[in-house]
Amino acid sequence: MSAYALPAQLSLTERLVFKIPFVGRMAKEISYGDKNNVYYALGAFLSGWACLVLLFGLPGLYLPALALVPVMWTLLILISRG
Repeated sequence: MSAYALPAQLSLTERLVFKIPFVGRMAKEISYGDKNNVYYALGAFLSGWACLVLLFGLPGLYLPALALVPVMWTLLILISRG
């Protein structure tokens, strides 16, 4: 039994993303679950990042931020295109 109802027909992008083992479950919960799941996912992301900083020091802080540069670049392009 699930806590959310999926639509009868999902787009190709949604089907592909939902099939990714760890990320797909979180994406499905955020898309079709409770509205507070976005905040829980953000909290989990920040907690994971804090654990990296505790384990690896400054490289744990810098490397995830460096990896997110293409994501932010893409978001800025999408925002500017309207």
